[in-house]
Amino acid sequence: MTPQDDAARRAYWAEQFDAAYILVERTLTSHVDDCGEGFASLIDTADQAGVHVIFSDTQVVENIDRLFYLRQGMIDMYLAAAEAMNQRGWVMKVEDGFRTRHIQTGLSVKPDIFDQIVDRVAWECGGTPPIDLLFKRMACLIANYPAAGTHMSGSAIDISVFERRSGGAIGNEIDRGGPYVDMSERTPMNSPFVSEEAQRNRREITETMEAHGFVAYPYEFWHYNAHDIMGNLVSGSNTAPRYGPVDWDPQTNHVTPYENASQPLNPPDVIEREIAAALSRLNQ
Repeated sequence: MTPQDDAARRAYWAEQFDAAYILVERTLTSHVDDCGEGFASLIDTADQAGVHVIFSDTQVVENIDRLFYLRQGMIDMYLAAAEAMNQRGWVMKVEDGFRTRHIQTGLSVKPDIFDQIVDRVAWECGGTPPIDLLFKRMACLIANYPAAGTHMSGSAIDISVFERRSGGAIGNEIDRGGPYVDMSERTPMNSPFVSEEAQRNRREITETMEAHGFVAYPYEFWHYNAHDIMGNLVSGSNTAPRYGPVDWDPQTNHVTPYENASQPLNPPDVIEREIAAALSRLNQ
């Protein structure tokens, strides 16, 4: 990599996530009257519909299994997108779905992800990153604010896509220029720092998702959501968002909207402590 190329990558990263933070700030001043709709299982509904979908078998934080659920009103969208991928010779892999308050709070400082962001922001700055900048980057990449966290609204899924071979066998992962999760200048959906093939695959996957009502988050190539304030802001929709961050009781399928959705899950003093720990790990 030449110095000029490295400088271009740094500039692109900074430009993209400055813009992402402006979008996050807009969600913090927006009000959502959640519709109160319950959740449905992505695994069960795909099985019942005979749609081939696969699911991550990794745990999210603290040995907690991932929650493969969306709001009930989004299930038809999800099944239609997954079926369209099957017809295309692809299989959707759902990497993540709904996140509870506890999961999102822990994920925001999960070392393997947090360290990537600290390392990337240190690269951006050419030295130890200031806490205010890292706080902003985190708000865009690991939703430290519930108002911007569409996974906490039950209105978002993270996906990868694989080849679907004869007999339903799973083939190679479709190249998107990086893995789930990749925190780098390759992360934004329209990054110029991935191959032409990866750019084409991102476009085709996004076209499939958007054809069935999802909105692509511009700053992560794996994230799709809808009918929430983030989706409305990205798409320019004038309709009232249906979904905001909620606490969910899986026994009753009852949801309770967050009272303070614009407050950070992890406050600055916690982030500052985690920065120090991350820098210590990275310098070992």
